[in-house]
Amino acid sequence: MDHQQETNRRLADLVAQPEEDLNLAEAALLIASSEYPALDVTRYLARFDRMAETIGKRLSGPFSPGRIILELNRFLFDEEGFAGNIQDYFDPRNSFLNDVLERKLGIPISLAVIYLEVGQRLGLPLVGVSFPGHFLVKLTVRAGDVVLDPFLGGQSLSPEDLEHRLESVLPEHKASRIEVTSLLSAAGKKQILLRMLRNLKVIYASARDPLRALEIVRKSLIVDPHQPHEVRDRAYLYESLSCFRAAVLDYDRYLEMQPHADDAEAVRERRIHAQRAVSSLH
Repeated sequence: MDHQQETNRRLADLVAQPEEDLNLAEAALLIASSEYPALDVTRYLARFDRMAETIGKRLSGPFSPGRIILELNRFLFDEEGFAGNIQDYFDPRNSFLNDVLERKLGIPISLAVIYLEVGQRLGLPLVGVSFPGHFLVKLTVRAGDVVLDPFLGGQSLSPEDLEHRLESVLPEHKASRIEVTSLLSAAGKKQILLRMLRNLKVIYASARDPLRALEIVRKSLIVDPHQPHEVRDRAYLYESLSCFRAAVLDYDRYLEMQPHADDAEAVRERRIHAQRAVSSLH
């Protein structure tokens, strides 16, 4: 079994576990293993334990969630220097958890994963939030929801802040009809992994790197096999790499899953061309 097969097997075993048992950081590091075959997952997981231990030693006696957040923000952003990579947002290293831990630079979702992992080790019931255009973190307390932005140093966001953000990513006529609180539901761990993978797929597709994009799509379908658009995109990638038999199989699977999709006719045409290419090989 080669490295990618072994990594994908380990990822499949992880995501087969119940949500509460799924180790988010480990799964994210296995995604990074597609780019770094020698990555020591255990060593990086220990980094989270050490960071939480360092912060924990500063918290003596009774302390509130607010106090933990202050110490967490001070440690991660003031002392360790974690920050959003505004200058090179689409660098794929911003999505690989090992790189983010080493370079202290990331995008909203990768910084959120670090924030979640360290905060949860300190006893904070933090959850991720798939807010449109920008991943956030939420803590529910007696007074209500505290929404935090790890990309901006753990900044707390008011309802007005969230409304402004929504208006910046959606047309005004749509944003005005949406209540921001309806967008603050907790994202499951698999949802977080899929969003990280989608980011990487877009980056590699834009860079015209079909081999790397294909491996990312494979991992996405390991996390959730019931994604018709990912099956279709894998077929496109197989076809671009002249793997026509695999493309035909995925086109067939997509059409079985989505027989009435808007692009079903276009996919059938591509399937015919791929099948002809297979026939020409004989």
